Amino acid sequence: MNSEKEISNLASQIRRDVLRMIHAVQSGHPGAPLGCAEFFAALYLRILKHDPAGFKMDGMGEDVFFLSNGHLSAGWYSVLARSDYFDIAELGSFRKLNSRLQGHPATADGLPGVRVASGSLGQGLSVAIGYSLSKKLNKDPYHVYVLMGDGEIQEGQVWEAAIFATAKKVDNLIAVIDYNKKQIDGPLHEVMPLGNLKNKWESFGWQVLETDGNNVKELLAAMEQAKALTGKGKPVMVLMHTIMGKGVDFMEDRHQWHGSPPNDAQLQSALSQLEETLGDY
Repeated sequence: MNSEKEISNLASQIRRDVLRMIHAVQSGHPGAPLGCAEFFAALYLRILKHDPAGFKMDGMGEDVFFLSNGHLSAGWYSVLARSDYFDIAELGSFRKLNSRLQGHPATADGLPGVRVASGSLGQGLSVAIGYSLSKKLNKDPYHVYVLMGDGEIQEGQVWEAAIFATAKKVDNLIAVIDYNKKQIDGPLHEVMPLGNLKNKWESFGWQVLETDGNNVKELLAAMEQAKALTGKGKPVMVLMHTIMGKGVDFMEDRHQWHGSPPNDAQLQSALSQLEETLGDY
């Protein structure tokens, strides 16, 4: 079992990868991947039961993860590469022509670890429910995980899916919301307030947990608790409070870094604040 220190080390390296990938092409979304680095690291090192070497699209016989908010692709690609789904050197092709590492995850080129194209916001929960039902029909005991953005759940399809999941007792599903309270145009409370999310999801019939997504110990405890709640007739929601731009002082909690690449000086400043724990690609 990987230690909390190993998870924190991977999170630091993910942050470095994200910044270098986005800076290299001057295109991409750094804010949320920096905030979700602990989640990606904890998920792939501790939570998911998965087989990088035996990756298959149907996901049977293992846990499955979907990234609904596909603009976090740089963070996901980093953890996939560092979990041996593909060579780490391929991170250098991010967002380049003919790359398998598109700005939003895609399936056309068969990138291991990616089972559905995402980035058209609001669709990931529906896909995850479909996979969850497939596992139930096939008597597969493993779980399905999906990460969504808090701004993303302003989409109506999310709430249709939320109703469906409880109506059909999709209790092998664990959904996570990156609750950084920021979106591309500003703070959530200024753009479109979401109200009390815990009460809202509970009113839709979900079991709801809350955690600090940037605290490895608390995050691991919440995810283990989420797994313990599965199989009880209800889907599980984890509201994961994070800080957009976490780890870089001039990016933290600023919506302007939702989709803005760092320049040369900003990259060097950011990297000086993040330990190179596993070696840059």
